[in-house]
Amino acid sequence: MNLSRRTLLAASSATAVTAAAALITSAGAAHASPVADTTAGAAATADFDTLLQRAESLLTGGGFDPADTDFTAAVAALNTTAKGLWDTLDRSAGRTALWPDLAPLTDPGNFGQSYTRLRTVATAWATEGTSLAGSTQVADALVAALRFAHDTAYNPAERETGNWWFWEIGAPRALMDCSVILRDRLPAADLTDYLAVVDRFCPDADRRTNSPTLSETGANRTDKAVIVALRGLLGRDAAKLVSARDALSDVRDAGRNSLFRYTSSGDGFYEDGSFVQHDVVAYTGSYGIVLLGGTAYLLALLAGSEWAVADPKVSVMYDAVERAFAPVIFDGLMMDSVRGRAVSRERAGDHRDGATALAAILLLASGAPAEYAGRWRALVKGWLTRNRTTPFEALATLPQLALAKAVLNDRSVPAGPRTTGSHVFADMDRVVHRRPGWACALSLSSKRISAYEAGNGENLHGWYTGDGMMYLYDGDDLGQFNDGFWPTVDPYRLPGTTVDTRQRTDLGTSAGASTYRPSNAVAGGAVLDGRYGAAAMEVIGAQGTTLRTRKSWFLLDNAVIALGAGITASDGRPVETIVENRNLGADGRHRLLVDGVRQPAEQGWSGEFGQARWAHVDTVGGYVFPGGTALHALREQRTGTWRAIDTGADTGGSTDPVTRRYLTLWTDHGPSPSDARYAYVLLPGASAAATAVWSRSRPVRIVANDTTAQAVEARRAGLTAVNFWRAGTAAGITASGPASVLVQRHGAQVRVAVADPGRTLTTLSVELPFPVRSVVAADDSVSIVPGRRPVLTVAVGGSRGHTHRAELNR
Repeated sequence: MNLSRRTLLAASSATAVTAAAALITSAGAAHASPVADTTAGAAATADFDTLLQRAESLLTGGGFDPADTDFTAAVAALNTTAKGLWDTLDRSAGRTALWPDLAPLTDPGNFGQSYTRLRTVATAWATEGTSLAGSTQVADALVAALRFAHDTAYNPAERETGNWWFWEIGAPRALMDCSVILRDRLPAADLTDYLAVVDRFCPDADRRTNSPTLSETGANRTDKAVIVALRGLLGRDAAKLVSARDALSDVRDAGRNSLFRYTSSGDGFYEDGSFVQHDVVAYTGSYGIVLLGGTAYLLALLAGSEWAVADPKVSVMYDAVERAFAPVIFDGLMMDSVRGRAVSRERAGDHRDGATALAAILLLASGAPAEYAGRWRALVKGWLTRNRTTPFEALATLPQLALAKAVLNDRSVPAGPRTTGSHVFADMDRVVHRRPGWACALSLSSKRISAYEAGNGENLHGWYTGDGMMYLYDGDDLGQFNDGFWPTVDPYRLPGTTVDTRQRTDLGTSAGASTYRPSNAVAGGAVLDGRYGAAAMEVIGAQGTTLRTRKSWFLLDNAVIALGAGITASDGRPVETIVENRNLGADGRHRLLVDGVRQPAEQGWSGEFGQARWAHVDTVGGYVFPGGTALHALREQRTGTWRAIDTGADTGGSTDPVTRRYLTLWTDHGPSPSDARYAYVLLPGASAAATAVWSRSRPVRIVANDTTAQAVEARRAGLTAVNFWRAGTAAGITASGPASVLVQRHGAQVRVAVADPGRTLTTLSVELPFPVRSVVAADDSVSIVPGRRPVLTVAVGGSRGHTHRAELNR
């Protein structure tokens, strides 16, 4: 993104904090106090007008220079979309719908999408440089279209049917946005009608209108707070603005559903960086973005006014940027492991959701304390400059582009490097391991966190996405999961999973969201010094299969060691473990070596290797099979459609065929395996020569792989890592019960990390195989008896699978 240094926007307020904040300039020094007298009529009127103008700027980008070439592509994209909608908008007197493909208008999905389209046209009408800008004909048609939609489908006399979201969030938000843009054109009677319909279906952000005993949480609460705030501004109703602001803190219910608090169950942010929505779904990358963006919007919208958010606990939202979002953003894309059913949405790939998250972070930074804002801007600048696969400017709206331009043109902001570290998000069954050139994410599940979410026609083939799927992200291949992956990948062969090959039926074909939680307890692991990780998951197959297996991943500096044991089933069907299933793009011919021998590159080729010791895929990395394994390899060209995995009313994909090439590596455990196992090492980014050397030298030794324990030793790092499935001894370490244990020795120093990923124990004892003289530091939950065979007693009960740490001296 080669942005110029022209002035971004006309900064209309002296109280703007930064150039990026110009489009959301504060209400002015006269209203700096959040406790200003709300009875001061003239001041309140000024606030209403100022904030309405700010709300419009947040939609249109404000007063950017249309001659600035940095905005040319975004203006052109908006114009193309809006002009297409304008040309197909039915403006006839006898119309029964606004667009022929959204008929009947009375269907909630249809009137919901109609309002969204009207907002796009209205935004173009208000944006200088588009072909619709300032047109009286367009303005009059929009006013008439809004009136038609109200009279025909969405008015206070109607009863909610179908998906509640269209009635209470989707339609009213788009309607309020349209009303903000067209406020000087709307007849007073029309605006009164639109405020009334919002009062009917979204009167506040605290309760679900169609189920008044249900409190709104997470992203839904944020969405509704924005709607109520806009309704308050348009109706010049201070009480509504207070209601919207207070909803963020849940004043009504004493903070029980506050967005500015950490939760220990259900929806919201957790202290470990997890974010959950729909009670049991890992959703940082979808609902979490909505919450972040909506909160940033309200903080910006109300800043400096008498309704400004003043809750000091807003720091929870600030901390979430680096604690919850940064670990799951890789060079600007949002990891699919935390996007839930959104992975099936054709128009919402990982790059687009990532761009939305980046824009939300920048908007939040415009009013955040300097110590936060400076770090975030550096993070975002690094993401923006590294993502050349799908550049931000190709995805951003004008307001988002304005925010990005400000930070990119600011020489005082450095481009932050890729963050590194290992993260176990125990409260949402996700693991992320990040190194300078690559990252991997593990999608686990348990009786606490769903294996998938489907519903309303979305994510129809998500059966195995939570069964240990491993996403490998390479800084040189950011398109892996964004380039037609989901409609074309074999959904039975997702990398990292062990699956029964039975045929499955489509998920989520009925109304409403549905989830599936397996019965296993173990999913999670431990982290040592934020650098090394041990992750584990017991797979207990869904109804219709007897498959069970115990899986471990050990996450090191340059390698991921994957182990499986106790693979058992009695259904007569083959069981497979998928080592890799790489999307090679439309015409990829990536070279494959097996034990140094180049394999054919023709589509349709397959091979079986009885005792493969290593393999290498060009530009991806190496795969080592300690002791050798029966490896299967396949090159195939797969064709699918987005419609086949998403038929949602407003998210349904196209029926256009998508074709991609894949290279798949897997181990076949045969039909009805009994106590089968596997072991492989992933070396991301390694050369073929380095892979061959690794295979011979074995710098990491597998010392256990059975149903008692799975363990590895990385001798150069002085690291031993064990996942215990029950009480036992492995690599000289003894545990009194199931646990993840990492021990690192460096000279006289010993570091220990312990977790109970199954959350089944109250206390756990761990005995080390070497003498310890003293304790340097330990968590309050860890007590230690030094000696020749030191014993750590860890109070794991109630810790929800999080890591306990100790540092010792030998």
